[in-house]
Amino acid sequence: MQSPLIHSSARVLEFESLRDLIRGYASSPLGQERAAALAPSVDRRWIENQHQLTNEIREFRRVGGRFEFSGLLNISTPVEKARIDGAVLETTEIRDVVLVVDRAAEWREIALSPPAAMKVEWSAVAELSSGIIDFTEFLRSFRNKIQPDGTLEDRASPELARIRREIERQKRTIQESLRGYLRRLAEGGAVQDELITIRGERFVIPIKIEQKRRVQGVIHGASSSGQTVFVEPLETIDQNNELVRLLDEELVEIHRILLEMTRRIGESSEPILKAVDVLGELELQFAKARFAEDYSCVPARIYREHGNVEQGRVEQGFSPANPGGTTSGASASEGAARGLVLRDARHPLLERNLRAKGGHVVPISIELEGERLELVITGPNTGGKTVALKTVGLLALMAQAGIPVPADRAELPVFDAVLADIGDYQSIEQNLSTFSAHVTNIDLISRTATANSLVLLDELGSATDPEEGAALAVAIAEYFRRIRCITVISTHHTSLKVFGANTPGVVNSSVGFDEATLQPTYELRIGVPGASAGINIAQRLGLNPSIIEAARSKLGTQARDVGQFLDSLHANLREAEAERLRLKAREKELDREKAGLAAEGRKEQQAKIKEMEKKLETLLRDFEYQAREMVNAIQDRAASQKLSKDAERRISKLRREFREQFDSSVVAHSTGADQGDPNAQPQVVKHVSEGDTVKLKSVGRPAVVSRRIDENHFEVEIGAMKMKIARDDIAEVLSRAADSPVMAARARGISVSLSKEDASVPSEINVIGRTVDDATREVEKFVDRAFLAGLPRVRVVHGSGMGILRKALRQYLQKHPHVESVTEPPQNEGGGGATVVELRV
Repeated sequence: MQSPLIHSSARVLEFESLRDLIRGYASSPLGQERAAALAPSVDRRWIENQHQLTNEIREFRRVGGRFEFSGLLNISTPVEKARIDGAVLETTEIRDVVLVVDRAAEWREIALSPPAAMKVEWSAVAELSSGIIDFTEFLRSFRNKIQPDGTLEDRASPELARIRREIERQKRTIQESLRGYLRRLAEGGAVQDELITIRGERFVIPIKIEQKRRVQGVIHGASSSGQTVFVEPLETIDQNNELVRLLDEELVEIHRILLEMTRRIGESSEPILKAVDVLGELELQFAKARFAEDYSCVPARIYREHGNVEQGRVEQGFSPANPGGTTSGASASEGAARGLVLRDARHPLLERNLRAKGGHVVPISIELEGERLELVITGPNTGGKTVALKTVGLLALMAQAGIPVPADRAELPVFDAVLADIGDYQSIEQNLSTFSAHVTNIDLISRTATANSLVLLDELGSATDPEEGAALAVAIAEYFRRIRCITVISTHHTSLKVFGANTPGVVNSSVGFDEATLQPTYELRIGVPGASAGINIAQRLGLNPSIIEAARSKLGTQARDVGQFLDSLHANLREAEAERLRLKAREKELDREKAGLAAEGRKEQQAKIKEMEKKLETLLRDFEYQAREMVNAIQDRAASQKLSKDAERRISKLRREFREQFDSSVVAHSTGADQGDPNAQPQVVKHVSEGDTVKLKSVGRPAVVSRRIDENHFEVEIGAMKMKIARDDIAEVLSRAADSPVMAARARGISVSLSKEDASVPSEINVIGRTVDDATREVEKFVDRAFLAGLPRVRVVHGSGMGILRKALRQYLQKHPHVESVTEPPQNEGGGGATVVELRV
């Protein structure tokens, strides 16, 4: 659904020129026609679907997807003609139809299997492409029947192939007869040239005019000079007649074939026209995607009802409502427009022109949200005020035409009207002065605008008495503020600057001006008014210096003070901006230094690790030497050899285990995976209770723990002998003093039954590859079953990785009521990839 109120300002905002720019990205007449018909709409669903389509095509192109549209024509007219009974299309028209259908079938295959590398959901394009049916049978009936130049192939039908073979045979027969006849005539000098030509589909020979009576036959004309006549000899007349008959048969067969082809096209006219429509829309989307890539555009986020931005599937934030639909159903009247945000926006036509000259556009940023709905732009002439107005208006029209917007961020409502008073509307023919033309236009705008409109007013209050113009400008600005439409105004009047500073909902802004160079900077600053700098601009443009000096002397004290204040304010803003940029640069420098220090720290850590490795290697060599010396000291040669082999194996195993354990410890320390994990201490038995049977490292024998002295010391009994040991002297707990909780309950006469009681309870669980939540649930059930079964110790295998799962499970197990302690096993039993759990049994 399109609004005439939007199009009323399209010309002054140069939307037609923008449309021509996009049209240049289309490579076929079909796509160019669709681009030329681009127009803004107030149908929100259509707008969102258009942006979705363009976004998906941009992603398709990003991953290397391409499609050739060149040469495609709008075949609607011949297809409509094919619907008429008895109509016959020309071969070139049929060729064009088949070409378009063939391209449609090619795109259908792409749409059904888009590139796997795409990161954007292929939904809107898939929905659009679903309008193309399977044309396999249709194309098969036309394959190898029409040549690229539009002529029918001999294979178009068996009858046509037969007729053309006979035609060629008849032509050769006639030519052979004529060549023999020419040789006889050439001896008498009657022939002008020894060649055979054709006149009116009949083979003839050229004869000199003075010799024509020597040749019996039919004359079919003369040369332009009159010196030669073209004669069909009597002996070839019957042969030529046969050739003409064959040619007539060929035309009849061609007509029959074309009639059949036309009938097939007419029968498939509806799906063909739908395919044409889809291809035209697709090429438009490809053209918009290429434009968006060249001008660094983003899709506009569309404000929903009550001023909220609906952010949906698409990366840039479009609503997912009916992404494939193009019918109306959600218009701008559904909710009031309540915001306009443009970040680093650029006028695309200005950018194109400046690129051609090697320049660049200074982007502008505008934010009108909530109650702030009116922007007043002030500043010097040639500073960019009008360009800012046109940029806002054109980008609003682009967004509502489904065209990506040249900006870093764009949030816009769906305007029911874009109303602009920009430029000089003076008309001698209509007896309108500049001022009266502006007033007439603003009157129309004031009677048309609603709360959902965008109003753009350039040089408000100009072209009349300054005092009256200022009063009128303030009244007009207040009127549009009261109806709560989004309004952007440019002016030189100080009264409007004061109005902007003192009125809620109105925001002052200014275009920059460099006092040092007397040049505009084209930057738009929000929150501060600007000085008009008319005298300075006149000085820069070369006005007579004496006039400039006289003007400054006649400037009123109040105006001079206001101008000096604004100049000072803008100078302070420039200094603040320069300081901000300096601090930002310093921040980047500090980040680089921080990264450098971190790299140096890593190098230093690696150097220390290498040094530690060398020391450990030396200790291992010493250990190997001492072990071999002890073996050599044994007198029994056979025992010595056996012990030597055993020692070598154990040394090799210990070296391997130690190296793996050392490497995993270094990795865990470097990545921080063992931070806050007191259990990352392998080979230390955590849970030891009174009555437990343990094996001691020092004596290699089992002992019973009789008393716990403190956290790390125990009293044990080995037969009749008692001794005190440290925790690290305990190699392992051989058996626990407590029995299974279930068995203990049964021993006290309590009846306990368990599901799956006969099934053996495993002592190990593997949760590698699970998420933290899934692994935690499985480990919880496993620990409960092991506790009820009376297992003193279980093992949880979780893998090493980055240590996230390991750390989460250990923290959970430490708080479990059935768990006494958790331990990291030795490297040969899993190391950091597993956890040993001692249960309270």
